[in-house]
Amino acid sequence: MPIVDSTSKQPVRSFSIEELKQQAAQMRGYNLAALYCAGSGHAGGTLSIMDIVAALYLDVAEHDPKHPRWAGRDRIIWSAGHKAPALYTGLAFAGFCPKHDLSLLRKLSSPFQGHPHWLKLPGVEISSGSLGQGLSVAVGNALAARLDQQPYTVFCIMGDGEQQEGQIWEAAMEAAHYKLDNLVAILDKNGLQIDGKVCDVMGIEPIAEKYRAFGWEVMEIDGHDMQQIVDTLRRMKTQRNQCPKVVIANTVKGKGVSFMENVAGWHGKSPNLDELMKALEELKVSDRVDVGALSEYAASYQRQVEHKLAAKMPQFSRNYWWNNAPTMKVKMEPTRKGFGKALNEEGSDERVVCLGLDISGSITISDFYASHPERKGRWLSMGIAEQSATAVAAGLAKEGKLPVLGTYATFAAARNLDQVRVSICYSNLNVFIAGAHGGVSVGPDGATHQALEDLFAMCGLPNMSVVVPADIVESAKATRAMLLQHVGPKYVRFAREATPVVSTAATPFVFGKANVIRFRGEHENFVEAFETILAHEYHDEHEDLSIIACGPMVPEAMRAAWILKKEYGYETRVVNMHTMKPMDRDAVLRAARETGAIVTAEEHQVGALGWRVAGIVMEDPELLRHPVLAGYIGVEDRFGDSGAPWELVKEFGVSAEHIAHKAAELICARNKTLDAIKAEAVVK
Repeated sequence: MPIVDSTSKQPVRSFSIEELKQQAAQMRGYNLAALYCAGSGHAGGTLSIMDIVAALYLDVAEHDPKHPRWAGRDRIIWSAGHKAPALYTGLAFAGFCPKHDLSLLRKLSSPFQGHPHWLKLPGVEISSGSLGQGLSVAVGNALAARLDQQPYTVFCIMGDGEQQEGQIWEAAMEAAHYKLDNLVAILDKNGLQIDGKVCDVMGIEPIAEKYRAFGWEVMEIDGHDMQQIVDTLRRMKTQRNQCPKVVIANTVKGKGVSFMENVAGWHGKSPNLDELMKALEELKVSDRVDVGALSEYAASYQRQVEHKLAAKMPQFSRNYWWNNAPTMKVKMEPTRKGFGKALNEEGSDERVVCLGLDISGSITISDFYASHPERKGRWLSMGIAEQSATAVAAGLAKEGKLPVLGTYATFAAARNLDQVRVSICYSNLNVFIAGAHGGVSVGPDGATHQALEDLFAMCGLPNMSVVVPADIVESAKATRAMLLQHVGPKYVRFAREATPVVSTAATPFVFGKANVIRFRGEHENFVEAFETILAHEYHDEHEDLSIIACGPMVPEAMRAAWILKKEYGYETRVVNMHTMKPMDRDAVLRAARETGAIVTAEEHQVGALGWRVAGIVMEDPELLRHPVLAGYIGVEDRFGDSGAPWELVKEFGVSAEHIAHKAAELICARNKTLDAIKAEAVVK
């Protein structure tokens, strides 16, 4: 049945097979235009699934765009959350939202997040993005339908690489056990994932036999044959035979665009204007997708975003933003590249074994073997399977290897936390865990991929050491030290976006020992405007306050020190607390005793750094007689958002301007308190 009026239960509109084909082609065009306007996103998989999307949203599923939460609607769960643009396109063509709104994909405060968020956009059934979870959600939905005696069908869209996640098979077992014949899984089998062919990364075949062995009815189809898609989905929807169903749709990644088809590199890539126009021409929809109008609509929205961000930023007498002034210039490079550089240089040790989790190029762990083919035997592709890979790393370490496990920080410290806790930390094994893409500066991928809680988890584990490098240079130093010198569980957190390079080869780095950074005056190059000294070698200069920071917040803290000096004449002690655990207690206590005011700065939920610093200060008996004012800069108990990386730094209040503003407030409060004490003393 097509789209319905939920009140009368009558169809609103129906489509012939030919019309569905035409709709699918146009949907591909809008999808690519949205990706172009966003400047990022996933092209390959959204094109491979689009024929199924057209059939499902325009013909098979019963739903009412005017009443998105109608209780009797069919549920469509997108476990493959990175294919969100295809989901949004399906919703727009079904009438849930205007088609031109698709051009707001991945923009700040837009409901069209990089990965779906069900609380922001009507028609989205569940927030997703961390692969392997959607089928379990679908099982829950199907069970709820049975408990409520509702006749709706639950559809769940998955990718083939996603079948590498162990949770998929837990859900498959549950669905068969409960005989959920109101559940239809759709597997988009396009044969490619980020790291290459699924069969090469981590083979899943024979996938049909596996589902049958779990008790599912299996139907394999051509995922681009509209008649076959519609017939199969209609039958699977209506058939009640005491078992769940899975449709394995054989598709082509990048379908419809010659230069995208079967190219793994188009997994997470958006087209430029020339590529977009060529794609629209090949899809024969150039006259039905107004790129100019969509681009202008997106640009207009972006201007509003920038205006709102500017209004929220603390204001000073001049613009201190990165590389805005004629002096204080700085290079920008991603910290994660320092990780890859160190692995490339130090990977000759035969004990080193690197485990890839399908985002190897993105986090640069594949640099370990990229120019050293002789190391390929020590490269283990684990697929999309964080939990098992973590325990595998533990097994390798137990036998004397030096395993390096790398993935996004939100997966490295959350999805597999129990495995890290028990298999690695409890056993006190020498495993190096790299958590890439930490903080909101990850950007348009959105909340599901922005690690804002990982340091709570990792710092809370006994035996775990935690390092958060400030820039690409420090990342390389930290990687070398942790890989070859430090023994025991270790977690190193990296940012994704290009961030300021604020250290050099000569800058000291000692695990467990903080650095003190002092602003010495404006210079042509930002890095040369500062002096860096090991904290235990630093002599008090009677600064007005201290800023204790880690990771990409160290450059922001340095820029804040520049602002505070120029705007107020304040001297600032910046403490680079690159080692979060064990924390340099002496550096914290000296900052507290000698400056009397501390601002902590972290690109994380407030507390991972701030509360640990506060705890050290509170435990010191000497400081009981000398109160220390404290302020915290970080994410204030909220999830991330989609948007450009530096927009999010501003939106979440973790820029140098926010640090300087907080610092100035603290000093002002301290001065008022001192004035009040003096006035009271005079009266007495």
